[in-house]
Amino acid sequence: MGLFSFLTQELAIDLGTANTIIIHNDKIVVDEPSIVAIDQKTGKLIAIGEKARQMHGKTHENIKTIRPLRDGVIADFNAAEQMIRGMIKIINSKPKLFSPSLRMVVCIPSGSTEVEVRAVRDSSEHAGGRDVFLIYEPMAASIGIGVDVEAPDGSMIVDIGGGTTEIAVIALGGIVCNKSIRVAGDGFTSDIQSYMRHQHNIKIGERTAEDIKINVGSALPDLEDAPPDYIVRGPNLMTAMPVEIPVSYQEIAHCLDKSISKIESAILNVLEQTPPELYADIVNRGINMAGGGALLRGFSRRLTDKINIPFHIAEDPLHAVARGTAIALKNADKFSFLMR
Repeated sequence: MGLFSFLTQELAIDLGTANTIIIHNDKIVVDEPSIVAIDQKTGKLIAIGEKARQMHGKTHENIKTIRPLRDGVIADFNAAEQMIRGMIKIINSKPKLFSPSLRMVVCIPSGSTEVEVRAVRDSSEHAGGRDVFLIYEPMAASIGIGVDVEAPDGSMIVDIGGGTTEIAVIALGGIVCNKSIRVAGDGFTSDIQSYMRHQHNIKIGERTAEDIKINVGSALPDLEDAPPDYIVRGPNLMTAMPVEIPVSYQEIAHCLDKSISKIESAILNVLEQTPPELYADIVNRGINMAGGGALLRGFSRRLTDKINIPFHIAEDPLHAVARGTAIALKNADKFSFLMR
């Protein structure tokens, strides 16, 4: 690098279904919801990130809010490219004589097909990436938590994101066995929406369901420090009159139970495939949890009770993947598991 280092900008991008995080020079420079607002007539970008999230579900016919990623993969190629480009612009807001060439590491779900991997690479290149490396999310999350992924000891990570839950056993710088299921934060949100519709006859949007999840979301019906009930306002489905309904964490624990059980059985499925020597390492060390879903109250306790192996939540689960991606970027020449 040396002389031309100022011509190259290095970015680590955690392109998530719910949030996109960009790290530059060890600092989180962008941490925004993965959502864009586009003018229907001209196709121009109106807003990205938090500004676009505030418009979500409230737009008129000329404005469309799009979440470019669904289930961890790019669903809308054009919107994804606009979003990545717009977020890179946030960093380079000062006018420069020339734009630096970008070297980036982007993380992708471990269950991605070749087509999906290609979509991420193409979007990143179209947004100005000259050198694009890809890394699997569970790998990035483990590095971000501080696991030595190149060691011969096995470690296991459960990364519950917005679109996918990634479960992987890692040893010697590679993924030994893994499973990627499309049950995660977004799934919890839609469970809450349908529960409110069936149980309380009230119609709520995605944002309100997300607020319920944050305020009273729980994986267990009996918590020691229980959160107070959360008041939800919305139209009654039968009468369209406004109603106010208090929602307790027990109800949410009940309504998320099915989805959480799917995650439990996926974890057991990965443990079944794990070679016995690595299995012993995992039992001794415990299993790491990362991603926004790990913040659900009582989740680690429920998993520990169910599977009999201790589950540890990373100290900053939301940013573990992004931090790991940044470390991988620094060691791009050394790490053999980065894909070009």
